Amino acid sequence: MWFLALGLLAVALKYFEIGPVAQWSWFMVLIPFGLAMAWWAWADWSGYTKRKVVEKEEARRQHRIDRQRSQLGLLTSKSSRKRRGR
Repeated sequence: MWFLALGLLAVALKYFEIGPVAQWSWFMVLIPFGLAMAWWAWADWSGYTKRKVVEKEEARRQHRIDRQRSQLGLLTSKSSRKRRGR
């Protein structure tokens, strides 16, 4: 995502001829978009994206379970510490 934002900023600076970016070639300005594509391809290939989604869903699920247990009065500080690995 940072590569994409950097690329958009560089394109805007080049288009409006602001600062030293105005003197750069278009190839240099467009490099962040290529890096973003490479990052997304690697993240999908390696499973990084899926792993992050699973971690987020698991954290939301555990938070929901803890919230429901505390509302029912079933969650004690001892069981909470045990679950967190303390």
